[in-house]
Amino acid sequence: MAKFARAEKQAADVMKVLQGTVIKSVGTVRNYEQALTQVCNYVKAERISKEGLQGITPNDAITYLEKRGQAVGQKTLDMERQAIQMMMQHVTHKLEPSERLPVIQSEQHTSLTSRSYTPEQIKLVIDHQNERNALATKLAYQAGIRAHELLTLQRLEKNPADLRPKTAQKFTGRAGDTIAYSVHGKGGLTREVRLPVALAEQLEARAIEPLKMTDRGVHYLQHYDLAGGQRWSNSFSTASKRALGWSRGAHGLRHSYAQERMNELQKTGLSQDVALETVSQELGHFRPEITKVYLR
Repeated sequence: MAKFARAEKQAADVMKVLQGTVIKSVGTVRNYEQALTQVCNYVKAERISKEGLQGITPNDAITYLEKRGQAVGQKTLDMERQAIQMMMQHVTHKLEPSERLPVIQSEQHTSLTSRSYTPEQIKLVIDHQNERNALATKLAYQAGIRAHELLTLQRLEKNPADLRPKTAQKFTGRAGDTIAYSVHGKGGLTREVRLPVALAEQLEARAIEPLKMTDRGVHYLQHYDLAGGQRWSNSFSTASKRALGWSRGAHGLRHSYAQERMNELQKTGLSQDVALETVSQELGHFRPEITKVYLR
C-alpha cells in the first residue's frame, strides 16, 4: 500500500482481502469500507502511523473509538469497531483470530429518560455493596469518574493532568474542601478530578505498590486496592437492582455528577453556557454538547 494513499483507497485495499473469503455480504463490505475510510482519515489527521490504516495498533484503535464515541451513536461505533477488528484479525494480524477489541460505549445515549440517580438512591445502592465496591461508587459519584478511570487514580502531583484550556470556574465550590487527583480517561486524556478530604483519606488507606491488571482487554497500572472497570460496573448494577428494583448502570453516576454540578455552578451566578463548559471540562468531554445528554 502506498505510504500516503487516499483514505478511500486504503480502506478498499483492506476490503479486497476480506471480500468473498472472510466476508460474503456485499452490504457488509460496503459498510466496513466506509467505516475504515473514516478511521483512516483520523489516522492521517492525527499522524498516528506512517503506514496509514494498516499500521494502527489495538491501543490506537481503542483511543480512536473512545474519542469517536463522543460524536456518534452506538450503532455507528460498533460498526467501526467491528471493521477495525476484522482488519486486525485477518489482514494486519495485530489481533489473534479469537481476540476482540473491547466494546466502547457511546456517550450519545439516545434515550430521552434520565439516567441519573438521586443522592438517596445512591446511598441505598452503596448499602448493598461490600466496602471495596462501595468506595468505588462513592468516588465515581463525587468526582464524575468513569468505571475504567477508577483503575487509573493517582495523586495529581504524581501524575499531572494534560494541559488543556480551562475555565476559571473549574471546581468552583469544591476546590477548597478537596484533594486533587488525576485519572486517565477517554481519548488518552489525563484530567484532574477532586475528591472530598474524607473520601481521599479512605482511598489513601488503600494505597498499594503499583499492580498490573487488565479490564476488557486494556492493561492498567493500579495504585490503590480499589474496585473499577467492568467488575465494579456489574457490581453496581446488581446492587442497584437489589436496592431499588432497577438499574440505570454505573454510568448514571456521571449523569448525577453533571446535574448536581450544573445546579451548584448556576447558583453562584454563572450563565448556563459557562456552567456547561465548566462541567464538560470536569467530566473530560471533548465537546460541551456531549454534556447536554447528561442533563436530561
